[in-house]
Amino acid sequence: MSTPKSPKHMVLTTFMLPAGYHKDSWRMDGSRAEELGNLDFVLELTKMAEAAKLDAVFFGDVVHANTLLRGDIKMNGFYEPMTVLAALAAQTKNIGLVGTLSTSFTSPYNVARQLTGLDNMSAGRAGWNIVTSSDGFANYGVEEAPNPATRYRRATEFVDVVKQLWDSWDDGAVISDRESGEYLDRSKLHPINHEGEFYKVQGPLNMPTSPQRYPVLAQAGSSGPGMELGSSVGDMIYTAQPNKEPSIEFYAKFKEMAKAKGRNPDHLKIVPGILPILGDTEAEAQELADELGRHVHLENGRTQVGADLHMDLSELDYDERIPEEWFQDNDAYGSRYKIYRMKSVEMGMTLRELIVDLARSTGHQWMAGTPSQIADRMVDWFESKACDGFNLNSPFNPGGFKLMCDKLVPELQNRGYFREEYEGSTLRENLGLPPITDPAGRR
Repeated sequence: MSTPKSPKHMVLTTFMLPAGYHKDSWRMDGSRAEELGNLDFVLELTKMAEAAKLDAVFFGDVVHANTLLRGDIKMNGFYEPMTVLAALAAQTKNIGLVGTLSTSFTSPYNVARQLTGLDNMSAGRAGWNIVTSSDGFANYGVEEAPNPATRYRRATEFVDVVKQLWDSWDDGAVISDRESGEYLDRSKLHPINHEGEFYKVQGPLNMPTSPQRYPVLAQAGSSGPGMELGSSVGDMIYTAQPNKEPSIEFYAKFKEMAKAKGRNPDHLKIVPGILPILGDTEAEAQELADELGRHVHLENGRTQVGADLHMDLSELDYDERIPEEWFQDNDAYGSRYKIYRMKSVEMGMTLRELIVDLARSTGHQWMAGTPSQIADRMVDWFESKACDGFNLNSPFNPGGFKLMCDKLVPELQNRGYFREEYEGSTLRENLGLPPITDPAGRR
């Protein structure tokens, strides 16, 4: 029997970037950069997260080498999510396993099978981070990315088809009747016969229903179309929110959108990212932040920021600000573009300051301080309804990851804001989400 999740407990997941979330932190001694792509290193980090009782490890993904060619290895897809999560499922017991699968580069039937398989192999710990992708299309024979509206229409239909496939088996379909020779009660399998704008799928799925029926659905997109999709289907919303007041507004708007669609807003978890740089004293934490900043490759950073902002910054001095008129009002550039504009124009950051700030945060909030100081901020956000928890971004690995798990999480546990033991056996239970029942009433 599972124990209900306390409403006072935060959601805590971690973005698994083994190179370290702080750009160029792999240059630090002890980074184990030579092991990127191997299982042992990422398994060690995942077991560390599980020992800290985190809800889930979260693997993002990219399907292109564009960032590598700009000198940035941080977000590179060293770990293809489904393969690494399947390997981790075999060597962990409680922690959730969330992976990014883009709706732009595969088919609903493939994704439904992959996630059903992962959910079965992990005994109900799988999660899918739904993204639409804005880059990488040239690797799939598409000359340019479709516009955001088209990508999100496609994603909405994609998710709908996947959910139909997950519902194409009733509970109890597997009977294993040796006497009759029937493995299945075939009357409990249902073709979906979907025909839409983008997909034509017969169904049913060829795999039994998994423990969660629907793996946890995460979504990362704070634009208008992203919020529309996330408020419709998301269980967990990953978002970049560097400032508290806008995050409170975002939280309230997202919950209201979900409520207007007949959803219980408490069953949708808003989880912004935070990069904690931890020290036993404030001075020690600041010294570590300064050390991380010194490892940032400024010329690569110029190229990376220029690519993010769709600008040529080659002639700009590091101590100059990006002129306000260089920025555009273009929703296609996404929500992070607006964050970068705010930091440059309103906060007055120079190019050098912007490079280092974005190396730390990529649009998320970051903080250098003691475990108590960082916990103070996290609790304040949580109590102010700016979020339901946080996606912890480890600044450097393995040392920064260990500091988060050994120093910050216990501080939150001691204050009663995080669990000391897992409440249930599935990711849904540990997030405090209700079980999924068959929407057609066949159960």
